[in-house]
Amino acid sequence: MAMAAVGVGGAVASLLPQRRRGTVVPWSGVAACVGRRRPSVAVRASYEAGVGVMATKVGMMTYFEPETGKPVPVTVVGFREGGNVVTQVKTAATDGYDAVQVGYHGVREDKLTRPELGHLGKAGAPPLKHLQEFRLTAIDAFEPGQPLDFADLFKEGDLIDVSGNTIGKGFQGGIKRHNFKRGPMTHGSKSHRQLGSIGAGTTPGRVYKGKKMPGRMGGTKTKIRKLKIVKIDNDLRVLMIKGAVPGKPGNLLRITPAKIVGKNIPKN
Repeated sequence: MAMAAVGVGGAVASLLPQRRRGTVVPWSGVAACVGRRRPSVAVRASYEAGVGVMATKVGMMTYFEPETGKPVPVTVVGFREGGNVVTQVKTAATDGYDAVQVGYHGVREDKLTRPELGHLGKAGAPPLKHLQEFRLTAIDAFEPGQPLDFADLFKEGDLIDVSGNTIGKGFQGGIKRHNFKRGPMTHGSKSHRQLGSIGAGTTPGRVYKGKKMPGRMGGTKTKIRKLKIVKIDNDLRVLMIKGAVPGKPGNLLRITPAKIVGKNIPKN
């Protein structure tokens, strides 16, 4: 019985608010501590400027402008079999927010699970490998099973945002990962590519969080904003984007209209 009492007392003591020596904590404070709940946090995701599509990176090349002959470095982006299909339309009444779910990259049925096949079957869509959402302010123009053609959504000269996973570099040092300078290579120096001091000793006696140090580099999701569409080839079903995009050839890309404050995004 005494053991049980000690156990209960320890449990109650862990719920008591912290107090200094010589102070008395009223039981009202204990009740407030026990009945306190964590405040709810509202998570808000940013809206897109318009519905987007998914594509596959093919590679880079040089494109010569027909009028001036100026060379332009471009990234060639293509679309796999199956294209982009609307697989679900989410509304504020049913899901709490408005969004359009798009599927991409047709595959065989044995590559997907039965729940995934059932979800796509409700929309009348073929088996698709990738699913992504685009949060929009208006979803009246979309319905499940509707195909999305890039040529209908974008035109040459438009600005777009392209996101994807960057190429993984593995574990790298400070020089390659953070562009640190190296030490002298001669005159008896023994500090060539070492990191150097990472903090003081007694004060603060620790390493600050976020200190730039060696570690894994690359392999993260990155967005390149306001890239220009140079050319759209409907026969080859490819588009050429000025500049570089994340990832290596064969990488999955997410293409959306560029967010421009005051034009397609409100200032407030």
